Amino acid sequence: MLHRFVYDQPFQLENGAVLPNLEIAYHTYGQLSSDGSNVVWVCHALTANADAAAWWPGVIGEGTAITPEKYFIVCANILGSCYGTTGPLSINPATGKPWFNSFPNITIRDMVKAHILLRQHLNISSIALCMGGSMGGYQAMEWALAEPRVIRKLFLAATSAAESAWGIAIHEAQRLAIEADPTWNADSPAAGANGLKAARAIGMLTYRNYSAMVQRQAETENDKLDQFKAATYIRYQGEKLVTRFNAQSYWLLTKSMDSHNIARGRNVPVDEVLKSIQQPVLVMGITSDLLCPTIEQQKIAAAIPGANYIEIDSVYGHDGFLVEAGLISDNLGKWLENK
Repeated sequence: MLHRFVYDQPFQLENGAVLPNLEIAYHTYGQLSSDGSNVVWVCHALTANADAAAWWPGVIGEGTAITPEKYFIVCANILGSCYGTTGPLSINPATGKPWFNSFPNITIRDMVKAHILLRQHLNISSIALCMGGSMGGYQAMEWALAEPRVIRKLFLAATSAAESAWGIAIHEAQRLAIEADPTWNADSPAAGANGLKAARAIGMLTYRNYSAMVQRQAETENDKLDQFKAATYIRYQGEKLVTRFNAQSYWLLTKSMDSHNIARGRNVPVDEVLKSIQQPVLVMGITSDLLCPTIEQQKIAAAIPGANYIEIDSVYGHDGFLVEAGLISDNLGKWLENK
């Protein structure tokens, strides 16, 4: 069920900018136990929303590892998104108009700070499991460091402790595509729509890989001159995203991923920060992931004391953390039973 939390006070961002107020859209599933010990908080990735059961079926929902019959599940839409939480399409109280491109830059830590406000609003004092894939994993790691006594276990999938040069380069290419659209700075929800299509096309090439594309989009005839399946597929993905997402939010959120680095401001290397994480942690990599290769998850698992590491052998690349829901649920469920 979708809920809304309004924080009617100034919200200071990591860069010093201040939002006059904050609204958070969130979903909950299941019932909070009398002792409050059954909370699972799901952190979502770039273009997802608060309805975790809809975008992560097979992992969240009845009959899965994270079932509402057992857990009280919370998923909040991230700061800067366009699915109900304060972002570029929200009204700026100072002007009475949407923020659009004037919305300030944000970080993963700003998102976690908003999650913490919602946690406090819901009177949750302990989170049995904080979990996320890709950008969701960024949030889960930062939250475990921000509130080590609140987060009891972590599940991190297809993620990294700091954004790689590879990831930043991809994001910059996507932003260049958006910025090449002359409408992207316009004060309109449709601003940058064609640029967003191109950015999504770039993204799709990193979410999947050669094998997946050839397996699903290769031609069955030899005489075509145009209208190739792979080209049609990429255009379709761009069109689909434009109908549900906003280019200015996309630009902003990729910036937030670029600045992800758990060592920022902590005066020790990334490995040392990871060593400070004392909670039980399950780290999962996807063998064919091009966007966030398994070397990133292996680094996390090697540095966190007692972390467990698994690899899912999948042809689906980075999207494997969504597609391979059955395998993920099985492995996560077994790990939770033993922890």
